[in-house]
Amino acid sequence: MIPPEQPQQQLQPPPPAPPNHVVTTIENLPAEGSGGGGGSLSASSRAGVRQRIRKVLNREMLISVALGQVLSLLICGIGLTSKYLSEDFHANTPVFQSFLNYILLFLVYTTTLAVRQGEENLLAILRRRWWKYMILGLIDLEANYLVVKAYQYTTLTSIQLLDCFVIPVVILLSWFFLLIRYKAVHFIGIVVCILGMGCMVGADVLVGRHQGAGENKLVGDLLVLGGATLYGISNVWEEYIIRTLSRVEFLGMIGLFGAFFSGIQLAIMEHKELLKVPWDWQIGLLYVGFSACMFGLYSFMPVVIKKTSATSVNLSLLTADLYSLFCGLFLFHYKAEHYLEIFTLEVRRLLISVNSMSQVDETS
Repeated sequence: MIPPEQPQQQLQPPPPAPPNHVVTTIENLPAEGSGGGGGSLSASSRAGVRQRIRKVLNREMLISVALGQVLSLLICGIGLTSKYLSEDFHANTPVFQSFLNYILLFLVYTTTLAVRQGEENLLAILRRRWWKYMILGLIDLEANYLVVKAYQYTTLTSIQLLDCFVIPVVILLSWFFLLIRYKAVHFIGIVVCILGMGCMVGADVLVGRHQGAGENKLVGDLLVLGGATLYGISNVWEEYIIRTLSRVEFLGMIGLFGAFFSGIQLAIMEHKELLKVPWDWQIGLLYVGFSACMFGLYSFMPVVIKKTSATSVNLSLLTADLYSLFCGLFLFHYKAEHYLEIFTLEVRRLLISVNSMSQVDETS
């Protein structure tokens, strides 16, 4: 009987320990707070809120937000230079503007691939995947063309607000092709986004009719939606390439095929428009600014996508709308009808906060 009793005596001390620990904890908490049990509950709730804030506002999230704001400022710069070229100088050259960016990408990244050795060499990549990059180059070129062309028909803020259509496209394509799983709040955000875009298009048409330009504004809005759809396809494809292959390969191939196809399109569609441009130092400076912003956006975006995702990047880029809205109000003197755009913008910024706090589950 002695052997069974010894394990029994060893097992008896642990059970009293949890009650004593709980009792001391409960007794200590009221002393730190005020109001007895209510103080303990409020203290624990405050601790829970602080812990949740720390979980949301972690270092990685703050870095991602900061990187997204750099991209937003570059997009705002692209929009401003395009609007000045179109409105003030009547330089309607969307293909030429894209061509300048692709030439820069070609000179920097395509030449880098050309001097590499082995399987990462330019010729080796072309032998294996040339047709895929050819399609991607066409999609990217036409996305740029449609959005830059839209500046001839509609307002800066309308373009920046309507290009949020890229978010539903990226989310749906990421769901089917990258196998990223989203929560219900993301799909609610998609529905609100689409409803907001419908209101935006309707407001543009109604305001345009009063000003005698309703049809032009509708054309501009449709061009933006088409460009946003192509941007969504390009962004998801970009995320896949930089995660499985490399950033330099993506940019080098985009520079190669983008320069090739934009050069052909420029010769066919825009050679006459290019001759009409009243060249001076101001126009030259605007073209340089546009090209610098586009090159920075293309070079920097793969870094941010690899760190986060295409969806997170496009959600962060929504703040470019705020910068563009202020520029439109102060530089282009947009009037009271754009307060609807401000309201739409604020709703979307609220959606960004909700989405950023939602966890996205990825499956391989």
